[in-house]
Amino acid sequence: MDGAYLVPAGAGTAEFTEKRSVFTGNVWPVETEEEARARIEEMRKKYHDARHNCWCYILKSGAVRYSDDGEPQGTAGQPMLGVFQKEGITNVCCVVTRYFGGILLGAGGLVRAYSQAAKSALDAAGIAEMRRWAHMAVDCPYNFLERVKKTCVSAGGTVGEIQYTAAVRVEVFLPEEAADAFADKMVELSGGGFAPERLGEIWKAFPVQ
Repeated sequence: MDGAYLVPAGAGTAEFTEKRSVFTGNVWPVETEEEARARIEEMRKKYHDARHNCWCYILKSGAVRYSDDGEPQGTAGQPMLGVFQKEGITNVCCVVTRYFGGILLGAGGLVRAYSQAAKSALDAAGIAEMRRWAHMAVDCPYNFLERVKKTCVSAGGTVGEIQYTAAVRVEVFLPEEAADAFADKMVELSGGGFAPERLGEIWKAFPVQ
């Protein structure tokens, strides 16, 4: 797990209504403060008529920022930030937009609403693990395909492209520390009939299984 960290798997949006106030949460993977600020500005323009566009972001570089954007201090940006810190997510930007419905929610209600909006948007985006993977390919008979896929997933890996010709060629991405054991398992399963080809290494985010 050395150097591995969790990020949003993509962009995610979620919306709900609480006492006539409409909350819309948006989450994105970002790598720089400039990218995060651009996302925040994008939402400010898109929802320019909203009462609040509260935001937060966390970067692997160490930058942590948030804003309540006019809500009572500590009721929006910080609770949103807490959602991602609890999940261990970094390189993330979140904006929660509120259209005020005329009914005050109180401090506790606001904390719950902004936290829910951030968590729901993250759930919509999904979580991915960014790390270095061993990129391998397995050439095997068709009747071994499901066993190759199952062994890969059981080892914490991800199945990539599958090519169907006279035999099957399966690309797999394995955590580096699991690559040798996976290769040994393939040899064992096939009785020495085939072994994975090591194609190299790749630094990439894959959805968490």
